[in-house]
Amino acid sequence: MKDRYIAFDVETPNYANDRISAIGISVVEEGKITDEFYSLVNPETHFDLFNIQLTGITPQMTANQPSFPQLWQKILPLMGSGLLIAHNAPFDMGVLAKCLNHYEIEWQPVAHYACTCAMGRVCYPNLYNHKLNTLCDHLRLDLDHHNAGSDSRACAELLMDYMRHGLCPDRFV
Repeated sequence: MKDRYIAFDVETPNYANDRISAIGISVVEEGKITDEFYSLVNPETHFDLFNIQLTGITPQMTANQPSFPQLWQKILPLMGSGLLIAHNAPFDMGVLAKCLNHYEIEWQPVAHYACTCAMGRVCYPNLYNHKLNTLCDHLRLDLDHHNAGSDSRACAELLMDYMRHGLCPDRFV
């Protein structure tokens, strides 16, 4: 797991936050992004208007996409290949856990992760907040916010910036 980080982001279709409508994954190795993955996901549930407006993802866009169990088979090797990293990680990890539970998919008893929001508070303590878009603006990183692919890449870029500043992700596990 050392020196391999799996930055990921999920979007959800509704307030329950127990299903995924999109996932983005960016792999960081030796200080650079070495692999990226993005997919819409058929959440097999209803969409709330708020989530549609936030993410731009509609039921029609996900209708012919893989369901989470189908997609999980494809991303499982990636998700288990390093330390998971997310911005506001308790949210993304919670959605992932609820989704796995809903589909009765057993993964691993414990999934270690670190949060780039928490790291950002240490690395940039004087910012007025540590939201993903605030940190990206501060560092002049491209961000199409609430697009899981863009958010996971931004998360990976934040992680690399923090490591260049001497922060060790293991300290935040």
